[in-house]
Amino acid sequence: MRRVAISAASRPGATAGAAVADAGGNAVDAAIAATVTGMVSDPGIIGPGAGCFITVWPEAGDPVVIDANAVMPGLGKAEAPRSFGNRVRMEYGGGMDTLVGPCSVAVPGAWAGLGRAADRFGTVGWHTIMGPAISLAAGGFPFSGVSEAYLSYAHDPIYDRYPDSVSALHHPDGSRMAEGDTVLIGGLADSLRTIADEGPGSFYTGSIGQRLVAAMGEWGGHITAEDLASYRAVERQPISIDLNGWRIVTNPAPAIGGAVLASMLLLSHPGGFVEWSAAGAKALAEIQRSVLAYRATSLDVTSDVDGAVADLLERARLGDHRGLMSSPSTIHVSAVDTGGLACSITTSAGYGSGVMIPGTGLWLNNSLGEVELFPEGMERFAPGDRLASNMAPTIAGGPNGAVMAVGSPGASRITTALAQVLTNFISLEMSVSEAVQHPRLHVEVFNGEPTIAHEPGIELEAFDDFRLRRFPDLSMYFGGVGLAMYDPDAGLYQVADSRRTGATAVGGL
Repeated sequence: MRRVAISAASRPGATAGAAVADAGGNAVDAAIAATVTGMVSDPGIIGPGAGCFITVWPEAGDPVVIDANAVMPGLGKAEAPRSFGNRVRMEYGGGMDTLVGPCSVAVPGAWAGLGRAADRFGTVGWHTIMGPAISLAAGGFPFSGVSEAYLSYAHDPIYDRYPDSVSALHHPDGSRMAEGDTVLIGGLADSLRTIADEGPGSFYTGSIGQRLVAAMGEWGGHITAEDLASYRAVERQPISIDLNGWRIVTNPAPAIGGAVLASMLLLSHPGGFVEWSAAGAKALAEIQRSVLAYRATSLDVTSDVDGAVADLLERARLGDHRGLMSSPSTIHVSAVDTGGLACSITTSAGYGSGVMIPGTGLWLNNSLGEVELFPEGMERFAPGDRLASNMAPTIAGGPNGAVMAVGSPGASRITTALAQVLTNFISLEMSVSEAVQHPRLHVEVFNGEPTIAHEPGIELEAFDDFRLRRFPDLSMYFGGVGLAMYDPDAGLYQVADSRRTGATAVGGL
């Protein structure tokens, strides 16, 4: 039996992955089980009506990315959507706007992607994969610290508006759930059993999909039966770069997270970033600013994402970072096994729409309402178009046959977190644990000013027009990297970021 290392967003997710590995599952089976269970165990952070990207590197064969991201709805309607939800304000991360409600919901793709990955690469049955999540939903589970932390910002603007959400997150006396309280979401276990029995297609053309379409019709939302029936997970060739003997593969267009990550890594090697000194931190901030500026002026506004991604990567390979200046809640699971199979899954429901499919316990995304990801608005997308994404599930193959799966939640901080972790490990030769736990920085525009947000422990001085925004401690704002690695010479490693309540486990023992 293969041994499988899992790094997941929650303890229940890691435990679920290990249990499926103990039942004979491989790294892909374990990663899917951990992802599905994470959709249950972290209310607010994620929900079952999500999109995802899955990167798989088989032990024999080429790596592949399964694109199961959310899609613009509205197929079969006379007019494309023009309203994308109610604007609300959250103080998360210092303050941000998002759109919520039924009109913010895009066509979810996660179940199609997870089902395709299981069919292509898994070794155990769908019922086995779904079993831990069903048991968790049926018996109730403790309200997590990361959910409580997120909902301290998101509860009033997002989750206190719709009856099913209110019922799921409050006690009968009306008081809000606190960390450690038992959460029992009505209808959720039955819905998961239905998905286990009918397969992932239940979410699209089965009984759950029918409920979703009926609810959208009642609410004035945009998803149609044609949207669901036509949804397909798509296999894509990943972006691939070589650094210091490691081959790194990540998410390609039409997503943009992978291109941003790869460009930051290319610009950091060789010589762009060599140490965590004041000069090194400045160099890293300048690289981030250049790549993120290109993203804002090109990737976020173009209709030719493939061309813009190719241009960005070419400039990065030439080391032209100065030339670039002119041009939603999430979970991640990483798993590897001793056969050399690696799987990296990032799943996002945006910041959450606040609405459930009635009676099912299944929360839906607000992927049409992520203002920071779509600053120019959603009108450039036609029904059926894949949406852009920051998600960048990544796998790295080493010179001695080692394989590492790594990824992170964190919206726009996904790429900067992963670039720093991979640079710490591959270039600065930190251990995997040191690479993940090292303090991070992130270049952003905050209150209208260019800003370097950073954690304590980084030697950093203000320069040019940057202001500094220092966080008092390591913060979930800077992501929550999950890493699992198999080294033929040293065995399995698994690391969960201390910034979130992630967990690790080993199964198949």
